[in-house]
Amino acid sequence: MAAQVDRMMAQHSANSIPEEPQLPSIAPSLTYSESSEHSESEEPRQSDDTEQPRRRRASTVLIVKSPADIQRITGETTTQLVQRCCGGGCCLTSDGKRVKKQGIEYERVKFPDNDAYRALNLKIEEVPTVLNNILDLPEQTAFLQPLRRPSNVPSPTESTAALNTDGNTTSATTDIEKSVQKLALEDLDTKIQPPSFVQPHPPHHVFPARIHTARELTGQGAEKRTFHFDIDVTNYPEDEGVDFKVGGAIGVSAPNEESMVEELLDLLLVPRFLRDKPVLLRTTKGRWPTVWGEDQARELVTTRRDLLTWCSDIQSYPPTKQLLRILAEFATNEDERKILFFLCSAEGQGVFCDFRTGPHITVAQLLHAFPSARPPLDLLLSVLQPLMPRFYSLSNDPHESFLRRDGKQHRLIEIAVTVHTSDDWRTGSRNGVGSGFFQRQALKYIEAQERGEKDIEVYIPMFKGLMANPLAKQFVSDGPMLLIGAGVGIAPFRGFVQRRLKTANCANKVWVLQGCRDSLVDELYSGEWGVHEDEVKRVVESRRGQGRYVQEEVKAQADLVWYIINSVDGRVFVCGSSKGMGEGVEQALIEVAMEKGNLEHDEAKQFWELKREVGQYIAETW
Repeated sequence: MAAQVDRMMAQHSANSIPEEPQLPSIAPSLTYSESSEHSESEEPRQSDDTEQPRRRRASTVLIVKSPADIQRITGETTTQLVQRCCGGGCCLTSDGKRVKKQGIEYERVKFPDNDAYRALNLKIEEVPTVLNNILDLPEQTAFLQPLRRPSNVPSPTESTAALNTDGNTTSATTDIEKSVQKLALEDLDTKIQPPSFVQPHPPHHVFPARIHTARELTGQGAEKRTFHFDIDVTNYPEDEGVDFKVGGAIGVSAPNEESMVEELLDLLLVPRFLRDKPVLLRTTKGRWPTVWGEDQARELVTTRRDLLTWCSDIQSYPPTKQLLRILAEFATNEDERKILFFLCSAEGQGVFCDFRTGPHITVAQLLHAFPSARPPLDLLLSVLQPLMPRFYSLSNDPHESFLRRDGKQHRLIEIAVTVHTSDDWRTGSRNGVGSGFFQRQALKYIEAQERGEKDIEVYIPMFKGLMANPLAKQFVSDGPMLLIGAGVGIAPFRGFVQRRLKTANCANKVWVLQGCRDSLVDELYSGEWGVHEDEVKRVVESRRGQGRYVQEEVKAQADLVWYIINSVDGRVFVCGSSKGMGEGVEQALIEVAMEKGNLEHDEAKQFWELKREVGQYIAETW
């Protein structure tokens, strides 16, 4: 691969590839960028008097990957789906109303009179009196059963009598203890960690790591809030054979918000005395309630609250036909039943497609929207998506972060989390499962600190995990390095820089291009990168009406980019959101290769693909 790059450069480059500078002053500098100054002063952003904000490039989101995904979501095969609705809007009139098919009789229904239903924005006026291809009621795979003592397990009185008459007391006691143990909850505080059966990946078990410090990185007025966490991993189990590393990631089993779980239990009419009572969960197939392991039947003791808190996602996914079909089955109001059955039918396919492509809807909102539908909890659990762990990159060098406290040395890891929001029918917006959990934990810690509390116990249920950041895999200790990122994507770069700047001769071999909206409120980790920060980091602001995007700075720093990517062991890292930034930086790098290497567009694109294959260009976007 490297030879192919060399041949390409020899054919198309008018200038020789620059060699690594012998003196620190020869390398390009972010502090004094002549190309940046010229581009800012010579190229006006707008030709008219009224400046308009630049719009970021659009991005598509992959919803399904296979026909099986389509059938899971819609309840129909791909062939059936195409026959019902092409998705092109050809069944709509010019005013957005659906075309009525000839020969079909329609009836008006009374729509639920509540805000939750109105927020669904269902485009329904009339419903056909006869519906075809209604989805069958989904198979129930989870069953909640009361705990009953098996017939082969004697009561305490009977067991005592048996031990008095049987000489083999040790064997009898062991058998009884094993049988009784299966009927009891494990001794875990599920307020700070999930049950042990929620295992992400063997041998990685979830560990409740205590927060050492938490603080907000963004200032008041920032569009998105970002929090920093120092997490104490001193007591993390050492028998997993995997250590934390610079640029690596941790997994976090974030729970659903307590108030959302309580609301859902209320809506499902689960009595309060049953919510935390041990119950026998029996499944017939699948991995749930864990996210790892074989597809097999399971039997374990848990509680209804723990299942909704740690095991099922109740807010991150748009509703499926299976979920709507269950609500239809148990709706006692006739009009609600007709609407729900319509959404599960061939005739309602177009409305269902519009419904799914709108904002993500929580299970609680659906139950508020159709108040007569109160399905059994275990049937509902059979169709909900599993609650998956979230992954967060380390923002420090974990090999160097230690603290003396309580007479012993504590090991710390650091992460930064940006709070993501979605539309919500009641409050206008709601936080994501993972980032919302981190914000709640951060605020809980900060409020306790403001009250003057000293021994603050707030925990993060985490594990080392198997998902390694590609940036960490390709990290090397030598060679020039350019780190390009925006928003919280800049966090893992901080650990790289801390590691590199420990070596004196590396101070002139690492550069950071950090994009943010407004450095006054959005710049992360200002002054916390280590020595030589002013020399290695350039902050690019994209404030409305002024500034520029980070991809524009990449083009302005073309000399630096070209020097690094053509140096021995030179590497370019990109990290951040793919929406706008990721696509823009990729195009900017192609334009740099076209300008500096005298390459055509396709050749420049191939140049970066080859650099990616040999590990010199690494992009991690989401």
